[in-house]
Amino acid sequence: MELLDTLKRRFETHMPRHKGVAWAQVLARLEGRPAVLEVLREMEATGGEPDVVALGGEPKSLVFCDCAAETPAGRRSLCYDEAALAARKDNKPPGSAVGMAEAMGVELLTEVQYRALQALGEFDLKTSSWVLTPPGVRALGGALFCDRRYGQVFTYHNGVQSYYAVRGFRGALRI
Repeated sequence: MELLDTLKRRFETHMPRHKGVAWAQVLARLEGRPAVLEVLREMEATGGEPDVVALGGEPKSLVFCDCAAETPAGRRSLCYDEAALAARKDNKPPGSAVGMAEAMGVELLTEVQYRALQALGEFDLKTSSWVLTPPGVRALGGALFCDRRYGQVFTYHNGVQSYYAVRGFRGALRI
């Protein structure tokens, strides 16, 4: 299967992302799970380059995360969530980060997970990624996004209705 070959090559090329995990463990979790493979196929098709990463959480679970150098090209120019998309009257973007993540079957990274990913490599040097926003911030009309500039990871805010050609989202799939 071409997807599994791609995932295996990426896994073997980036071993520091998943110390202590063997490909056989990953393959055992993937075999016989067509729904999981379909999510990974969509992550790959939209430019995410999913790989197993250590983002914290349950030690027995494996997490696939988008590890493309820049926020996935097939998931950019999105406002934050569906409510923001519905409220936008002019120049609507094609969708929302939260809505697309739900449709794909992945979760938006939290700020903590985003920072953990950045500890494994340098991502979003030219782009930015929406991250899961605390309800209190969202209730006030804001949303959070992150990127890496000047050797640092930054967290910023924007109105939920905003969208930019270089802002998208990174997803995580826990299996």
